[in-house]
Amino acid sequence: MDARLRQSPHHIVITKTRDRPDHTLTRCNVHCVRTDIFARLDREPEPPKIETPRMSRHRIALFGGTLAFYLAIVLAVLVSSWLVALDWKVMLFRPYQQWPELHAFLDYYVVLGQRGPTAVMVAAWLGWRSWRQHTLRPLLTLGASLLLLNLSVGAVKLGLGRLGPHYATEIGSAELFAGGDIFPSGHTANAVVTWGILAYLATTPRARRYLSALSAFVSLGVGLTTVYIGTHWLSDVLLGWAAGLLILLALPWFEPLITRTEVLVLSVREQWRARRRLRKSAPAAPEAPAAPEPVMLHQALGAGAEGPRSAADRGPAPGTAGPAGHPGTAARTRAHPVRAERPPLTPGGSRRPPHADRSPRNSAGPPRPVAGGPVAP
Repeated sequence: MDARLRQSPHHIVITKTRDRPDHTLTRCNVHCVRTDIFARLDREPEPPKIETPRMSRHRIALFGGTLAFYLAIVLAVLVSSWLVALDWKVMLFRPYQQWPELHAFLDYYVVLGQRGPTAVMVAAWLGWRSWRQHTLRPLLTLGASLLLLNLSVGAVKLGLGRLGPHYATEIGSAELFAGGDIFPSGHTANAVVTWGILAYLATTPRARRYLSALSAFVSLGVGLTTVYIGTHWLSDVLLGWAAGLLILLALPWFEPLITRTEVLVLSVREQWRARRRLRKSAPAAPEAPAAPEPVMLHQALGAGAEGPRSAADRGPAPGTAGPAGHPGTAARTRAHPVRAERPPLTPGGSRRPPHADRSPRNSAGPPRPVAGGPVAP
């Protein structure tokens, strides 16, 4: 069994069914290897070991050549050289009038260079990669590149203050220091950085080549689209390409800072999780039992029944005023609790009125029959 295939997180090895529990991977029990897109979408069990780019001699040479090209463009515009004359020729050619059928499509295509939509799309992809690979490096690298882009390109824009083709006032002039903010082209530089960061963060040489070609095609098309629409000079686009490429080439110098930031963020997250687990595992403090509230039951007696206590002992009925100055009158007006098992009281005598023809119950007389038969007169 190939060790690289066994250790690759992008493959799922499916073994054959065996009679005995044996999970050893050999050439005999491997049924197939999943390499489809669903296997690649699974989260990796541990952070992969991805080698970060370094400032090699080749990269330093590219950085130096791009920086020289950047300074040459700026100098050519400052002295109003042939590059400024070329800008005017392209602007007066008016490409949007020469090929009007492309205008509708290029109005949408130029959105690939706007900072807001492109940053959201690329951040969503890199956020998924951060979750899948258990690392914050993709998102932190994107944030660092956009920060460098805003600082470097924004400073040059405000410092040179060049006006765009639609606001030019003098033919043949460089239109510098006039309060503009289009030199270099922000759309072009943003397209180079935003789409180029995908190639910079690629994990394999093949993916890096393909993504580099894609980002170059997109950024080239966005720059030429701004010239077609008439929002930028040709020199603005050339300087935007150079500005974005300089940021991508300089990113390895900021890798140590990105690594320290990732370690700091992850340590703060672990401390927060530990405090949260501690709060959940801590037992709650026992609460003091609430004092039972007394239940007051009104005494329910039969009509005309008398309790063992006399009316004088019970005091006045509830709702009536007792004798003035009698101590404890208010206390005796409260209801008295009665036990539920207390039997009702039976009155002592009969409540029937006396009858002249009948003798009292307790008087002696002939006995009454128990059941049936005539009754004696």
